[in-house]
Order: sequence, then C-alpha cells, then structure tokens
Amino acid sequence: MQILATGIIPQLPGYELNPATWLYLSIVLIVAVFFRFNRVWSLRNFDLLLLLSASPALYALKNVASDGDGSTHAHYAFLFTITGLIFIRLMLDPVLRRRPHFGQNLNAQGSAFLCIAAFMLLTMEAIHTDPPPVTAESVERATDMILGTEHPAETSGDAAAGPVVPILCLPFNTVFQVDASAAKAVAILAHLVVICGLLLVGRNLFGDLQLGLGMATMYLLLPCTAYDVGEVHHVLPAALIVWAIVFYRQPLVSGVLLALACGMMFFPVFLVPLWAAYYGRRGGLRFAAALLLVGAVVFTIVAMTSPGPESVFRRTFGAIQIGELLSFNIPGPTAGFWTGDMNWYRFPVIVSFAIFLAALTFWPRRMQFEQLSAYSAAVIVATQFWYPVHGGAYMLWYLPLLLIVVFRPRLVYAQTQEAASQQSAKATSPGLSGPHAPRAKTPAGRFHLFR
Repeated sequence: MQILATGIIPQLPGYELNPATWLYLSIVLIVAVFFRFNRVWSLRNFDLLLLLSASPALYALKNVASDGDGSTHAHYAFLFTITGLIFIRLMLDPVLRRRPHFGQNLNAQGSAFLCIAAFMLLTMEAIHTDPPPVTAESVERATDMILGTEHPAETSGDAAAGPVVPILCLPFNTVFQVDASAAKAVAILAHLVVICGLLLVGRNLFGDLQLGLGMATMYLLLPCTAYDVGEVHHVLPAALIVWAIVFYRQPLVSGVLLALACGMMFFPVFLVPLWAAYYGRRGGLRFAAALLLVGAVVFTIVAMTSPGPESVFRRTFGAIQIGELLSFNIPGPTAGFWTGDMNWYRFPVIVSFAIFLAALTFWPRRMQFEQLSAYSAAVIVATQFWYPVHGGAYMLWYLPLLLIVVFRPRLVYAQTQEAASQQSAKATSPGLSGPHAPRAKTPAGRFHLFR
C-alpha cells in the first residue's frame, strides 16, 4: 500500500532530471518535432517561440535566490513581458481565420512513443524527488481540515489550495498513509488526466488524434511541466478545465468540473461568467445548477467536519487567502514582480482586469468554441498580471488551454449542444482548414505570418 513511500519502484541507474539538462534537451526535442522548417514565418513557429521563451526565466527563478540585487525581479519582468505577448496572441486568435492543418515532424507512432517516454521520465522524477514544501504543506493542512484538526491559515508565499483539494487527496492519504507519497500520487494522476483530456480534444473536437498526441507531447516536454511536476493544486484545476473543454457541449458536466476547479484555486472562478454567457439562457441555467449543486455538497462536507461557524468560514475561504490577493500594503520585497514599493500599482491592473472580464462576458453576443477556448486561456493569463506572489510563473494554470488554442485547426461546426441540434442535418464532424479553405478576407488573415 505504500509503494511510493517505500521506494519499491527502482530508479533508473544514473538517471537524474537536472533542470538545466532538461531545459536544453526539451528545447531541442520540441524544435525537432514541432518546428515548421519548410515555412519559417508561420504562426506555429511564433507560438513555439513564445512557449520556449519563458523557459529560461523559469529556470533562473528556480535556481537564483532573491538577494535584493534586482536579478530575480528582472526575471519576473521578463516573464511579464512574455506573458503579455501570450495574452495578445490569445486575444487575436479568433481573428486568425486561416489555420492550415499542420502536423508534427514525426508520425503518429513516434509521437505516441515520445509521449509515453516523457511521461515515464517525469513520473520517475516525481516519485524519487521530494515534493515542494508548499505542496506537502498544503496537502497536509488540507487533510487535517477535513479530519477536524485545527491549523491556522498561514501565508506560504505561494498559491494555497482550496477546500476541494483535501476531499480528493484524502483517499490517497488513507492508502499511502504518508502525505508526501499521497501528494506524488495525486500529482502523477493529475498530469495523466491532463494528457488524456488533450488526447480526447484532438480526437473528438479537432478530428485528428495526432493533434492530441502533439498537445500531450509538448505538454510533457515543456520545462515548466518538469519544474512543477509535483504541484498538486496547480495541475488539478487545469486538468478539470481541460475536461470541461472536452464536455463543452454538456452544461451540466462542464459545470460540475468547473465547480470542482473553483474549489481548488481562485483563478477558475473568473471563468464562470464567460462560460455562463457562452451557454446562453437555457444552457446557462443547467450550468449554474451544476455549480450550485457542487458548491452545496462541498460546503456540507466542510460544515460537517468543522467545530464551529468561524472554522467553516476559514476552511472555505481562508485557505484561498483572499486577503493576500487583495492586499496592497505588503511590507518589504516579495517573491514576484510586485515589490513592496510597486504593490499599489496593482490597483489599476485589477480594475482593468475586472473591466476586461465584464467585456468578455457580454461581447460577443454569440460566442463560438474558438472564442471560448481562447478567451478562457486569456482570462487565466490575465490573472498573472495582478497576482501578488510569483505572478507570471504559474504557467501550468493555463498551459493546457494554451496548447489547445495553439494546435486548434479551423473548426466550422464546433458549437453548443443547442446550436448543434439545429444544424445536425448539415454536418456531423469538425471542419478543418486546408488547401480548399476559403481565402481570408481580413488583413491579418492575408498576412503571411498567420497562414
């Protein structure tokens, strides 16, 4: 029962996932498999450049301690720049109508082998490496909350887990009887859930399983996945959001998945208005009913295991650290872009984020799947700009959604269940762009970079 804890699984002789080595090898593999050498000035290559540009800064942040000389702040400033470019790319995605069906520079069998090999290597690293202190502390504190042991919510300098995490982690803690081993098992399972979701998105929504293999392989090869392979409460919300994309035609299922994600971290909450607007009046009611049902179940579990009303409030909202999110007087330097002197400048950023979220909720009036996926990723990316601690470094929050946007071909018939039922006589499969697709009518579509 304690396989991960007792070390029964052997480690490969001489194998060690050095961050610098993984950075160099992953960049080489990603360029070799996904770079379009026959069309250098293409959207695919531009997306690869954006994804790989953040990796050196993430590596530096993992190895350079903050000593007040401004070096760490420079890395966060660079990450902010890359994050801003990713945000612009996501907002412009619905305008880029010409999307040729580009595959990988590797056949399906080779892509599957590379995907499985990368997953096994990351699994070996997660098993034989101690989880980050924040993850172990979050799982232990969350488990004690469910069991009834009081632990005051402390600021850990990282994004804290919500009340749903202990409910999902408690069976693993019971089986492995060691918090660190349970955290490893949940992290490995969460990455596997993300991979399966990306595969289904490629097969069912994009009409090509090889696109799903490409998304899953790039997700495993990117250095940000390896650096945070044990971050349980960062991967689980992203996994649930991916599966909400898989079931986007069913408001009840997607509502349940998004509600669970909202109970783990704070950022999925901002997706609720966007998805409710996408489903419209009838689908929005079912979506809201699913949210309320899951929220009531989680609140009931927390209330039944809490000694008093104050404990219920603390366990429900205190673990998410709402006070830290809205605090503007953090003394001294912080681990992130927003230092103590600059912290007050977050106020106009938060106001701009609220206006941006309201605008996406009411416009466009008829939202398609392309806009839903791109804008959902853009909303999560936008939270990085005002998050006070380690803002810009949480790529796992939006990486699966970003890969869905990057690999997405042109989808003609990806609609909600109500719209699909009205046009079921016209088509039953996704329409992919290709050589016979209509020519673009916008300047951005005619520009060679976006072909």
